[in-house]
Amino acid sequence: MQKERPFTMSIAGFDPSGGAGLLSDIKTFEQLGVMGLGVCTAMTVQTASTCLNIEWCPLDEIMSSVTVLMKDNPVQAVKIGIVKDAVFLEKIIETVQYHSDGVKIIWDPVLKSTSEFSFFDLETLSLLTDVLKKIDLITPNYNEYSVLQEHNLLNQNRNSCAVLVKGGHRNDKVGTDILIWDGKEISLKPNTDEFYKFYPKHGSGCVLSSAIAGWLAKGESLEGACRKGKLYIEKFLKSNPSLLGFHSV
Repeated sequence: MQKERPFTMSIAGFDPSGGAGLLSDIKTFEQLGVMGLGVCTAMTVQTASTCLNIEWCPLDEIMSSVTVLMKDNPVQAVKIGIVKDAVFLEKIIETVQYHSDGVKIIWDPVLKSTSEFSFFDLETLSLLTDVLKKIDLITPNYNEYSVLQEHNLLNQNRNSCAVLVKGGHRNDKVGTDILIWDGKEISLKPNTDEFYKFYPKHGSGCVLSSAIAGWLAKGESLEGACRKGKLYIEKFLKSNPSLLGFHSV
């Protein structure tokens, strides 16, 4: 087993455009110098701008893949992307934690794509109350955060899950993320005033959450990982005018 790089796992969908999901996560891990492992939750038919179809992988196969990989590798951080519903998510988390008590878990709650294709079964949102207690960080965009708030799922007094609210969909203070953690709200402002140089990117949420997972695996604190993840995503957003970004550190 190689020992030069910490192990990080992405449990996410397969996007054939390479802009989001497993492929973008592995690209991010490689740039950050962590060893990326991948388990597929769904197969999609899509381009960088439109998702046309999704086929969910069987839950038992996902859990088996996680088990095989974690038995053989000391995974230190796990990023979870698209999942079918709350039960799907909980079973995956239980499998991960069974094989590693101290693993850091980040969930990027993809409820809908930008093109309004639905992923997560919103009818199961009420079941997330206990699930969120098992997660270290979730990274909703502003719209997803509003949905979760409407269901009273992000009460810091009821769970220990930190929340990074991504600011790309805000009407005010665009690009300012808010880290809600340990009773505090920490503003993470853009690292440049030239926000007009950022271009919309397919999969930017996936890239940010996987960058945070990579930095956590390398020993950064939660706040430090979020700040360094933000630096990574800003380079990604500025990399070119197309919907598919370039990865670099």
